[in-house]
Amino acid sequence: MRRSFASLLILPFLLSTAFTSAAADESSDGLPANLGTRQTGVDWHSFLGPTGDGKSPEKGILTKWRNLSPETPGLKLVWSRPLGIGYDPPTISRGRLFQFDRFGDKARLYALNSETGELLWKYEYDTDYEDLYGYNNGPRCSPIVDGNRVYTYGVEGRLTCVSADKGQEIWQVNTFKDFGVIQNFFGVGSAPVVEGDLLLVMVGGSPPESQRVAPGQLDRVEGNGSGIVAFDKRTGKVRYKITDELASYASMKTATIGGRRWGFAFCRGGLVGFEPATGKVDFHYPWRDASLESVNASVPVVHDKQVFISETYGIGSSLLEVAPGTHKVLWKDDENKRAKAMQTHWNTPVYHAGYLYGCSGRHMSNADLRCIDWKTGKVQWKVPDLTRTSLTYIDGHFLCLAEDGMLTLFKADPEAYLEVASLALIPKPAGPRRIGEGSTAAEVDRDPFWAAPIVSHGLLYVRGGGKLFCYELIPQK
Repeated sequence: MRRSFASLLILPFLLSTAFTSAAADESSDGLPANLGTRQTGVDWHSFLGPTGDGKSPEKGILTKWRNLSPETPGLKLVWSRPLGIGYDPPTISRGRLFQFDRFGDKARLYALNSETGELLWKYEYDTDYEDLYGYNNGPRCSPIVDGNRVYTYGVEGRLTCVSADKGQEIWQVNTFKDFGVIQNFFGVGSAPVVEGDLLLVMVGGSPPESQRVAPGQLDRVEGNGSGIVAFDKRTGKVRYKITDELASYASMKTATIGGRRWGFAFCRGGLVGFEPATGKVDFHYPWRDASLESVNASVPVVHDKQVFISETYGIGSSLLEVAPGTHKVLWKDDENKRAKAMQTHWNTPVYHAGYLYGCSGRHMSNADLRCIDWKTGKVQWKVPDLTRTSLTYIDGHFLCLAEDGMLTLFKADPEAYLEVASLALIPKPAGPRRIGEGSTAAEVDRDPFWAAPIVSHGLLYVRGGGKLFCYELIPQK
């Protein structure tokens, strides 16, 4: 494998598969003290932000990043610190930053003061995960914060819940053991979501006969009805499980459409639309390239009553219109044509004002940043040679992070790519700024800048090059 990222029944359980710690108590429903001092902005409590779509509501960003004069001070580095290994960005709630990494044979969730980087507590468990294809052995999923609970989903399938204020274990579940999960190409990589009293998790377990299949032969692996599992968020008990789908790397997505709550899981074989409170399945839309080693990794994008999905291994993108019990295809890429509207890899595109912005392409050398029309898929513009990038929308602009550590700011404009500012987060190797596949710096090879930037209370956080960087993007008044 080339290096790349790469009928449905409700089956409620009566018995819990979770182990509940003595640390579990009613205090987990309360809010911990707020350690933050910055007076404006919002928390970034889950993957892709407060609304789960890669968009920040904050205003007043700096657009001049270079130290040209005292009047244009550029971005101030507030703090930085070394990280363990992993690919997940942090999450932030009530002045605490939660980071999930691996250190040696330990998976570690730890809390930092989000404004200073000071360590507050750490929680660890043993892990022996080894990647099948040579990627690092650390976590892929961001922590999820809900009140005084923090949830992690480890690369080896360990699902945990700990208290946000003290880091005490509340409950844990070994999903690989309890549901018979066969190790996926790169382990677990789909972040859960909190929905009411439930924690929705893409598990993708298999029956005993599939346990004899050799690692990596996922096309010979069958599902056992645990593609999506809903856990009680307070106890870890299983509420229901649905679909024979296997897990993918696309994180779970929930949304309100037509006054009804929806869940969307872009699993290995396609998109599952369901009602999250009950587990009732509305539809299954097959969408995966035929090659064994293809994976779905981009989170579905929801606007109005429409859902966009995309992959990078061949078939590209599709836009659906959904309604209870059904779906309709509005457009999809032609599998017989080489040109596609968009082929997202691990990154999730961002919808804004009728257009979709994202990185299209499987490799560093062929990826481009582009803008497409949401309704038709028509490409408005594209920019090559940026390497593979991830986006976050804020204040009429996009923060664009390239995997080599180049951070740029460009305007959200469907007419043209208008770059406003740029900042190299790590030293560049000799040669031109834009680099092709295989020519990244040693720091990038070890820990590339694959996680999208996050902004919380005016502070910008970026992971890559073995570090977590915190910059002031919105100055305090």
